[in-house]
Amino acid sequence: MRLNAVMNLVLLAFVVLFRFYGQIFCQNGTRPNIVMVMSDAFDGRLTFDPGSKVVQLPYVNYLRELGTTFLNAYTNSPICCPSRAAMWSGQFVHLTQSWNNYKCLNANATTWMDLLEANGYLTKMMGKLDFTSGSHSVSNRVEAWTRDVPFLQRQEGRPVTQLVGNKSTVRIMRKDWENTDKATQWIQQRAAASHQPFALYLGLNLPHPYKTESLGPTAGGSTFLTSPYWLEKVSSELINIPKWLPVSAMHPVDYYSTFTKNCSGDFTEQEVKSIRAFYYAMCAEADAMLGQVISALRETGLLNNTIMIFTADHGELAMEHRQFYKMSMFEGSSHVPLLIMGPGLKSGLQVNQLVSLVDLYPTVLDMAGIPAPGFVSGYSLLPLLSKAGSFSKKQHPDWVLSEYHGCNVNSSTYMLRSGQWKYIAYADGLSVPPQLFDLTLDKEELHNVAFKFPDVQAHLDKLLHSIVDYPEVSATVHLYNKKAFGAWRNSLGGNYSQVIANLRWHVDWQKDMLANERAIDKWLFGSL
Repeated sequence: MRLNAVMNLVLLAFVVLFRFYGQIFCQNGTRPNIVMVMSDAFDGRLTFDPGSKVVQLPYVNYLRELGTTFLNAYTNSPICCPSRAAMWSGQFVHLTQSWNNYKCLNANATTWMDLLEANGYLTKMMGKLDFTSGSHSVSNRVEAWTRDVPFLQRQEGRPVTQLVGNKSTVRIMRKDWENTDKATQWIQQRAAASHQPFALYLGLNLPHPYKTESLGPTAGGSTFLTSPYWLEKVSSELINIPKWLPVSAMHPVDYYSTFTKNCSGDFTEQEVKSIRAFYYAMCAEADAMLGQVISALRETGLLNNTIMIFTADHGELAMEHRQFYKMSMFEGSSHVPLLIMGPGLKSGLQVNQLVSLVDLYPTVLDMAGIPAPGFVSGYSLLPLLSKAGSFSKKQHPDWVLSEYHGCNVNSSTYMLRSGQWKYIAYADGLSVPPQLFDLTLDKEELHNVAFKFPDVQAHLDKLLHSIVDYPEVSATVHLYNKKAFGAWRNSLGGNYSQVIANLRWHVDWQKDMLANERAIDKWLFGSL
């Protein structure tokens, strides 16, 4: 009896520890393999109905049927590098000071992949990483630094479509396919032969728009490019044409974004529909790359012991709100896909809980049975996923935070999702009017009700202040921008005027170069 009592206590202790750490054991008693595929600019609303009906995404649907879909997953910053910095560090961007595509994490920052490797995992990262400082174009960083200068310069090419190949042309984004091939080869050759659990990360560039080559070497990505093969995956009759506010009714920050993204001109309904169709087709191509990874895991017998995660750094507006690209808190830009499938996890589940990319850091560690560091901003999602009903000391709050400090937006921006509401505050909270949307009644986010519901606005602003001292963060970014631009300008010496006039805003800049330089001088040094 005493032995049985001791054994029961040991068993109880094991159950408690299992639930506490949330560790998942595979069929062979080992820790699970973990594979993450992160795309770029993938609208999360395409991973569940009704958005999922507009384009065929068979492998996203596979994850949805056999795993868990998060219906309210958000980026922590709607631009490439800061968003990925948040995902890899588990921290909000104001904590790591990841202000723009040029300034993100230090190269020696500890990622969750580092912790997996330190705890016995075989690890591999390939494809688009983009979370450390020093990358992206000079134009991109100068536009971010000078966003407070009171001028308007078109910084992007007008969004266009380009059809290539024929109905048998499958591989359009060759670099992504090359990286996907390398990932599948690594699974087949290295992972399959390993006696360790493994973790693989594959970063895709699709469905990010392509560089518009006709605009020269400084051009950004404004071309939506695909082939007839992928266009056939799109149900054109289901493509909705987004409603736009009149220019006179646009929020001033949204108008700045529209203008600098070269979207303030006229677009026909067919142009808008074509851009959206091509974008969806590019999503279908990205889905096929996800499928190749899943197939490699299945063919090697590894799938049953592998947790599969699909997500993205941010979404794509695809002409919603008279904009393309990201850099916005509107749903098309900020709502990301998050699907998770694997051993010990629930199947066919849809989760309404508000979550964000910083949650992936503690979640991945929790899956591997590794305690998360105390500094992370996110919360483990394993209690929402696990069949064992794992326990978490930190319950996920009922809000998510996203912030933006980069180019194409002339104010630091802070978005708080809570319940039915999306609250967007700017700068110091006083100089730029806020926005408030009721997403249950206004899914298109066309009706700012901040002044209609002042009590809601005040409550959410108080909550936002409790999470981040956003006026102080905005002031810090403002000073950083001046200091960084000044250092760049000084490094050019006598070449400054020529270089700044030939960045990707050159068409508008060269209309009045002297006035533009004076505007920068006034911003940099005060009244002249």
